Amino acid sequence: MHSLTPDTLKQVKDLSRPAAVFAIALVPKSGWAYFGCQDFKVYEANFAAAKFAPRELYAHASYVTGVAAIETGVVSGGYDGKLVWWDSDEESVVRTVDAHAKWIRKVIPSPDGKLVASIADDMVCKLWDAATGRLVRELRGHKEKTPNNFVSMLYAVGFSADGKYLATGDKVGHVVVWEVGTGKELAACEAPVMYTWDPVQRMHSIGGVRSVAFSPDGKQLAVGGMGKVGNIDHLEGKSRVEVFDWRTGKQVAEFPGDKFSGLVNRLAYAPDGSWLLGAGGAGEGFLQFYDVATKKVLRQEKLPMHVHDFALSTDGTTITSVGHNRIVIHKLG
Repeated sequence: MHSLTPDTLKQVKDLSRPAAVFAIALVPKSGWAYFGCQDFKVYEANFAAAKFAPRELYAHASYVTGVAAIETGVVSGGYDGKLVWWDSDEESVVRTVDAHAKWIRKVIPSPDGKLVASIADDMVCKLWDAATGRLVRELRGHKEKTPNNFVSMLYAVGFSADGKYLATGDKVGHVVVWEVGTGKELAACEAPVMYTWDPVQRMHSIGGVRSVAFSPDGKQLAVGGMGKVGNIDHLEGKSRVEVFDWRTGKQVAEFPGDKFSGLVNRLAYAPDGSWLLGAGGAGEGFLQFYDVATKKVLRQEKLPMHVHDFALSTDGTTITSVGHNRIVIHKLG
């Protein structure tokens, strides 16, 4: 039996935090990680150590919603619209950039570590030189307003494994795939079921594409969110994942959710592509493993908190989930 099959999943750590953790980034080939929190601060910690002792590095002026580990340290983004570069050798903030006009939703590094991508509610994805902080390119392909003329949001971003492509997803279920080297828009996929509009009771909408992930071979794109919502004041819609052949925009698989409610906030494929992992939640959280080829759910695991993000180790053996006042670590194999 393959050592990384979901049936080998076991929880190894459950760590409490005084504030919600919104984003995490692992430092490759080490036990260290950076994470950003509701208390406006960025921390580092060694999860391999016997004692969990996070160290505060610096603070934003609002929630920290994205962290990207780079060669020299970490880049973080928050609801203050700023990107901040921390240098681990100098032990200090070396650069602060007014990056976006509205809330930053996510910050991620390219696979080779040379670029950092940021997305925000100004509906722009920006690519930055990780070493210098220079703005390399802006990607504009998402509308600022929903079809009902309300403000939209840009929630999701992800690179392909080879770094050639990047996908972005917004509130109304529109996903764009870009060519990183040129900034050219290559294709679009639509997941409208992930967007709910209430024109009667609240004149309000909820949902959206909250996560994207390319398959290891780059041919398919997984998109996560939740299904239609009856009461838009609550995250009561079932978790939902759709998988596309992104070049054609054709859906090749869907997982409408049968056990857990809430948003799929993060997606990642196994290194060999044998499964797709999604995590998120509503009041409580979940991990869900999917087999895209057979269109079957392999395993569904309840977590003690709404999961905002997780980090999958390079070898696929460790899943570090972060969320409301908790950090939970699972092992495979």
